Amino acid sequence: MGWDAIVIGGGHNGLVCAWYLARAGKRALVLERRGVVGGAAVTEEFAPGFRNSTASYTLGLLDPAIQRDMALGRHGLRVASRPYANFLPTEDGRYLLMGGGQSAAAVARFSPADAAALPDYERRLGAVAEVLRLLADRAPPAADPAGLWRAIDQGRRLLGLGAEAKRDAIDLFTRSAREVLAGFFESAPVQAVFGFDAVVGHYAGPSTPGSAYVLLHHVFGEVNGVKGAWGHAIGGMGAVTQAMARACEAAGVTIRCDTPVARVLAEHGRVEGVELVNGERIAARAVAANVHPRTLLLDMLDPGLLEPGLRARIGQHVSGSGTFRMNVALSGLPRFAALPEPGEHLKSGIILAPSLDYMDRAFDDARSRGWSRAPIVEMLIPSLVDGSLAPPGRHVASLFAQHFDPALDWSDDARAAAAEAVLDTVERFAPGFRALIVGQMALSPADLHARFGLVGGDIFHGRMSLDQLWAARPVYGLGSYRMPVKGLWLCGSGAHPGGGVSGRPGRNAARAMLAQ
Repeated sequence: MGWDAIVIGGGHNGLVCAWYLARAGKRALVLERRGVVGGAAVTEEFAPGFRNSTASYTLGLLDPAIQRDMALGRHGLRVASRPYANFLPTEDGRYLLMGGGQSAAAVARFSPADAAALPDYERRLGAVAEVLRLLADRAPPAADPAGLWRAIDQGRRLLGLGAEAKRDAIDLFTRSAREVLAGFFESAPVQAVFGFDAVVGHYAGPSTPGSAYVLLHHVFGEVNGVKGAWGHAIGGMGAVTQAMARACEAAGVTIRCDTPVARVLAEHGRVEGVELVNGERIAARAVAANVHPRTLLLDMLDPGLLEPGLRARIGQHVSGSGTFRMNVALSGLPRFAALPEPGEHLKSGIILAPSLDYMDRAFDDARSRGWSRAPIVEMLIPSLVDGSLAPPGRHVASLFAQHFDPALDWSDDARAAAAEAVLDTVERFAPGFRALIVGQMALSPADLHARFGLVGGDIFHGRMSLDQLWAARPVYGLGSYRMPVKGLWLCGSGAHPGGGVSGRPGRNAARAMLAQ
């Protein structure tokens, strides 16, 4: 007997999609090519005795409604909130510590005017983000008559914004992060601590038009009831997807690992199932793909099933985030020159990029020479709140670095040289850091592609720009999760509302499938 639905890819969105289908009584099968579910949200040992989140490294965008629906807490997920949001040391020995109820005072030490502007900035971004959260929970309008009514309904929410919020929304979708931030703040470190979110996973500088939207995308989240907050999943990001897998199995989902799919089977314009790499064929009434849209449509689907113009458009889909990911095993805690003693600041997101100019230089460097000599680096030390990740008295650090050209020929020598640039950057802000290293893992954009299927190393499955958002994600005409073959769906980050460990694309796709 065939399955009601096969989900290709056991990453978080695939698991969420399968769970919602199973809850509705559908027989769902998840096929994962690796030996463990989780996609890029996995926890693995990278040095003897040291474990960490291999790729995705912090939790903040996971939809609270999905957490409640799937009862992830009951299935083992625990999340520790950060005591502070971010710690940003400057090159002159000062630092900015945001969150913990003292952001205004911290900002005032750099600029009283910026401290006065902070509530207005948070209010105005929050107003736009609140509407976009609602849109993120709904399928975009399809390119058909029914889609017109959906477009009107969703457009009404944007039209309901006041004039100020409408202007802000236009700015956030079209302008650079530098332009938007300069409208609020004058201090370079204050601009940088917010501007960092605009370049996370985005192969662009803060002066690149459109970069402001990525800044907005990162305030959608919520941790432990606090909007805009970030936290540490106890056990690493793999704890999130393992809890999801347990929820799926409890709902009746079947999960098969080490089961790579070669192609989607279709006849007479309708999905019939999938064929595995080993030649096995599995029948299904529907297939939902939690893979990059280019992987699905160009590699897994018979070319004759796509109209030539659409196939060409998918080939032009922009993907590549310029991310270089490292995990480092440490014999002790780093000591930052700006704040050397151990403290709560080490439990925050540590941003090593003290100005927007610094970030623009990193991007320009990557475009001209392949990678930045002084990369943008965010460090997290999750072992400070999770002793399961390292031996007693030792620690693990996640290093999320940018910018690194995703189109570069990433040889072993290039990877090693890029890793040295990342470590050199950390050493400048935390002298003695290198002496603490007892093991490390480095993943270039090419490694992220090979290991996790992130085309061009793109953590979002495609650039988060106006031409690849909402009803145009991944391209216009395929924005409502339906693919060109009847019964074929896209449920990963390449679909609306985009990247990050949110689960929304998976849930929204399942809802669309069930509505058919």
